[in-house]
Amino acid sequence: MTAAGQTTDGTSDSGESAAIIATVLGVYAIAILIGVVLGLISWVVLSIGLSAVFRKTGVEPWKAWVPFYSSYTWLRLGGQNGHWVWAALIPYGGIVTSIFIYIGMHRTGIAFGKQTGFLVLGIFFPWVWVLMLGFGKDEYRPELITAAGLGAPLIGYGAGAQPAGYAGGYQPAYQPGYAPSQQTGYAPAQQPGYAPGQQPGFAPAPYPPAGYVVAPQPQPPAPSVAPTPSAPPAPPSLSKD
Repeated sequence: MTAAGQTTDGTSDSGESAAIIATVLGVYAIAILIGVVLGLISWVVLSIGLSAVFRKTGVEPWKAWVPFYSSYTWLRLGGQNGHWVWAALIPYGGIVTSIFIYIGMHRTGIAFGKQTGFLVLGIFFPWVWVLMLGFGKDEYRPELITAAGLGAPLIGYGAGAQPAGYAGGYQPAYQPGYAPSQQTGYAPAQQPGYAPGQQPGFAPAPYPPAGYVVAPQPQPPAPSVAPTPSAPPAPPSLSKD
């Protein structure tokens, strides 16, 4: 017969409970450790792909490695207000941040020539999305975003452009590495039928250019006027004596 609170092998109920608790805590610790490792790997892969996307779109690649600032920059690349990133600090606010990031991903995908189905891939597998765009052969053409009537990027190439149909015209952002007349995706500096400084969609160039003085133009000599011939003298009158 066993004493109260003890089993037949002599171990107490409290010792059995402690073993169960230790096992449960060990399982939770392993699960948390696996989650941290997977999250770290996902963040590294996402940062590698996002830095490659930033490089192709004219944004400093190092910004992809700074927490929160990378999402802030990603939002602005997609034409969204970067301050939506702070919504992730409140409960369930990360959903709002993600929605605006997805809107920006759709516009960035358009600039790379991707269809709407490519956004579905980005929603479920964002690290695959950034790796395919960052290391793929697709060319970044921000003018495709404005051609679709959408807001242009707020940073990088094409920042400040206006959607199609905008009457005021705009000056596209300069793309480093290209001559002014060789900007990718933009019309050449000189278009037939227009005088310099009157290209459609661009502000007229000031004339004369700053720092230059217009030389006076030589005036043609005044035409010589032939003198008017005087009237011949009157003949002398003849009188009779």
